[in-house]
Amino acid sequence: MSAQNVEIVRRAYAHTQATGRVHARVIAPDFIWDMSKFPWPEQQLYEGADGAQAFLDDWTDVWDDWEFEVEAFADAGDKVVAIVRQRGRAKATGMTVDMSFAKVWTVREGKLTRMEMYADPAQALKAVDLENGVTPEAETP
Repeated sequence: MSAQNVEIVRRAYAHTQATGRVHARVIAPDFIWDMSKFPWPEQQLYEGADGAQAFLDDWTDVWDDWEFEVEAFADAGDKVVAIVRQRGRAKATGMTVDMSFAKVWTVREGKLTRMEMYADPAQALKAVDLENGVTPEAETP
């Protein structure tokens, strides 16, 4: 089942990269987008697909030329860690950013039920007891 969970998360990222929208079809009705483990000064919890999209819109609205790529996945059974790199230039200051962070996704019955964001990928891996369990995206089928 866990390989299927990684594929669900992978497809969700591919959808977002292609459309700029969250993949609502794979988000459970009780989905929670949790920013409490990330230094995010705004709202900490977002609910459902609409909440996830609201966060994504808020996050990307401050950037010019924003992009992201998944560098690696870590399979932790019903949880999947995605190590993500984002790049962009702040609209307000022109400052550029190139940073990695991680998201821990919980998958239940083929649906995303929770996302917890971490500024430090090592902390995300530790949270699911997988300090060394990363699969580089370029090497996955």
